Amino acid sequence: MTLEEVLKKYEVVIGLEVHAQLNTKSKAYSADPNEFGSVPNTNVSPVSLGHPGTLPKLNKEVINHAIKLGLACHCDITREMHFDRKNYFYADLPKGYQITQDKTPVCRHGYVLIKDADGNEKRIDLTRIHMEEDSGKSIHDQDPFDTLVDLNRAGVPLLEIVTEPVIKNATEAYNYLIEVRKLLRYLDVCDGNMEEGSMRCDANISIMPIGSKTYGNRVEVKNMNSIRNVYRAIEFEIVRHAEILENGGEIYQETRNFDAPSGSTIGMRGKENAHDYRYFPEPDLGGITIEQAYINQIESMLPPLPNFLYKKYINELGLSDYDATNIVENRDIALYFEEIIKHTSSYKNAANWLMGAIKSYLNEMSIEISEFPIGADKIAQLITLIESGKINNTIATQKVFPEMLANPTANPQDIATKNDWIVQGDSGEIEAIIKGVFEKNPDETKRFKDGEKKLAGFFMGLVMRESKGKADPKTTTQLLNKIIETL
Repeated sequence: MTLEEVLKKYEVVIGLEVHAQLNTKSKAYSADPNEFGSVPNTNVSPVSLGHPGTLPKLNKEVINHAIKLGLACHCDITREMHFDRKNYFYADLPKGYQITQDKTPVCRHGYVLIKDADGNEKRIDLTRIHMEEDSGKSIHDQDPFDTLVDLNRAGVPLLEIVTEPVIKNATEAYNYLIEVRKLLRYLDVCDGNMEEGSMRCDANISIMPIGSKTYGNRVEVKNMNSIRNVYRAIEFEIVRHAEILENGGEIYQETRNFDAPSGSTIGMRGKENAHDYRYFPEPDLGGITIEQAYINQIESMLPPLPNFLYKKYINELGLSDYDATNIVENRDIALYFEEIIKHTSSYKNAANWLMGAIKSYLNEMSIEISEFPIGADKIAQLITLIESGKINNTIATQKVFPEMLANPTANPQDIATKNDWIVQGDSGEIEAIIKGVFEKNPDETKRFKDGEKKLAGFFMGLVMRESKGKADPKTTTQLLNKIIETL
């Protein structure tokens, strides 16, 4: 069956679980460094390894990050909470349990706004966000005979973000993950890098006949290292489920692994309705009370968030969906744009400069906007200089902007004046140049006079060359049409 055929007959039900590694300096319950890429098994200690007699100590920054994300997702913040032990055995879990939150997650309910497959706004409801610690990492592809274990990741703080089963297709899942990653980056709590494992996603997928009120058996797909692969895995599973049901088979509740090269999933293990993790309250960590004043303090320090900025740029600044989407995609780009528009109300021109010349320079130099040498106020001054007619876009892009890159503290008007790049607005000077150009090109002048309007660009180029780019384009166009009629 094709995906289109499936969707005519079946309703898809998807829930996502996102694990976000927090960018704290130390781990969740110990002073061990929280660093990616260190030599294996060096960021460990008796505490993170769970040796007898050791005691965990809560990293306060983990709570701060959790509250930030909860507020950004419109969640209810749990005021009284405790931690729990989630017990299970695995080779990369040295303690034999994880410290997590079962009954009292730090954040409940809430939602994330996304665009659905038709481009309309849709609310993805959340079940909870809770704090926990990561396990170590089992490495299966570096030794042909043995599995290697790196415990550097053991104890790294995580936030698990769990949705309600309200996602209806792979596009919505893709868009949801894009929005969650943006939130994590805007809040500066996680870098959202799925390739490095700092953001991971498990997808729970089922289908049921359209009109049914009974969910089908769900399958959980793990080990997807990109948002694109989550999309691919979901579409594969939807078709796989439908083909099994159409052939009279049964969907078994199981955990499956996504194989990126083939784009298919492979069964890993059966999955019961509920794991027996033997949760019980963590005896070595006391309960936590969060005062409302503390929540208010964190809320006051939140940056402007992507959905707020997107609507501001569309509804208040009049930018296009394309411009607004591209600007809010990157937090630092959006904050730089916010600084530019503090100094100019030419919002479209500001967007054009940011997404054009500035982004091209960033790409060429392989740097981030935080490393861009020119201040936002100087870019605003350059835009004002263009709009005042003192320089044109060509001079601004090809001459003034490169000089600003070489001397970032310089005022763009001073640069233009010093180099004699101020546009010639004197119609007498421009008229003399135009007449000279006509005299040097009699054949083209006759054709232009006879109505061959496409030659206007040819003459405009010659005038710009003669004036060294300083002729005002608007004045030049008017004079070209006026003078040709007198010849």
